[in-house]
Amino acid sequence: MSIAFLLCIVILLGLAVMGMPIAYAILVASFAYLAASGQSIGISGKILLDGLYQSFILLAVPLFIIAANIMNAGSVSDRLLQFCVALVGRFRGGLGHVNILSSLVFSGMSGSAIADAAGIGKMIIDMMVKSGHYTRGYAAAITAASATIGPIIPPSIPMVLYALVSNTSIGFLFLGGIVPGLMMGAMLMAMNAWISHRRGFAKHEPVPLREFPALTINAGPALMMPAILLYGIYGGVTTPTEAAAVAAFYALILATIFYRSLSFKHFYEILVTSARSSAAVGLIIGGALILNYIVASENIPTVVANALVDLDVHPLVFLLGINLLLLVLGCFLDASTIILVIIPLFIPTCRALGIDLVHFGVVAVVNCMIGLITPPYGILLFVINAVTRIPLAEIIREIWHFLAALLVALLLLILIPDITLMLPRALGYAG
Repeated sequence: MSIAFLLCIVILLGLAVMGMPIAYAILVASFAYLAASGQSIGISGKILLDGLYQSFILLAVPLFIIAANIMNAGSVSDRLLQFCVALVGRFRGGLGHVNILSSLVFSGMSGSAIADAAGIGKMIIDMMVKSGHYTRGYAAAITAASATIGPIIPPSIPMVLYALVSNTSIGFLFLGGIVPGLMMGAMLMAMNAWISHRRGFAKHEPVPLREFPALTINAGPALMMPAILLYGIYGGVTTPTEAAAVAAFYALILATIFYRSLSFKHFYEILVTSARSSAAVGLIIGGALILNYIVASENIPTVVANALVDLDVHPLVFLLGINLLLLVLGCFLDASTIILVIIPLFIPTCRALGIDLVHFGVVAVVNCMIGLITPPYGILLFVINAVTRIPLAEIIREIWHFLAALLVALLLLILIPDITLMLPRALGYAG
């Protein structure tokens, strides 16, 4: 490990601690390394261009962001919410179940936890608080916890980023996330049911059965999006990137023609917002590409892999140790940074220990999503605080039960790889 690399790490950590956005901190630290090691700063341009030209799948990120923003902007979210209320609102703690179910449904359209929390999440929080049966903190906490499911059930922006750094099939990653996502939802529903009975939450007024067909038809076109995406990818009709374009176009058709809830002015605002979000992700990706070049130049992944293999670490012990590390890092770093900068260090070790990369990828993404609700950083907690003005202290006070439920789900995923791999293997995955 060279002095230039140590300088890079010190600058990166120092700038991050001082509060500089992580993308800028990575770029400044990377440029410092290139200068200290005697390399031209211009090489960073070549690294970026090579990375972009060789990673066509990255185009899926802005397309999924646009699809999610269109779904949030039109009346699609309202129709999905009405469908979920009719389905599970009648049970004790029903609006809590509605919250979780709506996240499960919306996850099949957005691929983003933040899009879930900021969009449909705000509506369900208002419904829960206005009902008079739930505290503001509880409504916000269950919304933050359920939003973590968004990037697990396909489509998934974090899984696209993981596929970029691991050279793993995005299609099999998407398939691998379906059962874990459903299991996370079941865990959260079980916790909500237990708390609801313990605190005596009232039931929501049942929706008459005669209204079910109309509500289902109303929400049906939106519910079709995950099926269209999965059929396109696994039926050989589209690549994952083309499927993202189909998702964005389908969302646009729903909002403008089918539901007629999106004006041209609003659509322009969506494009601007999506461009800003895509640029933010793009800066992190650009910095990560340069930093990964530096890490590879220093041969860090091979050194780490050889050191762990020489220690004769059992694959399960390795997985548990890495996930504990990712949980700690998730308290301070955002998911994109962990996936693009930290996880690539351990992929060679996974290969050497015989750990399936689809299993590792899904587990790592679930772990990163749990980090989104883990104090003190917990970006989803800040997002919900920003859109609802509910004090952060109230949200954190109620988040612990749901955090525990998600940690149990994560442990099961680590211990039982078949939970993740059953669907990919059923559709031809050889891992």
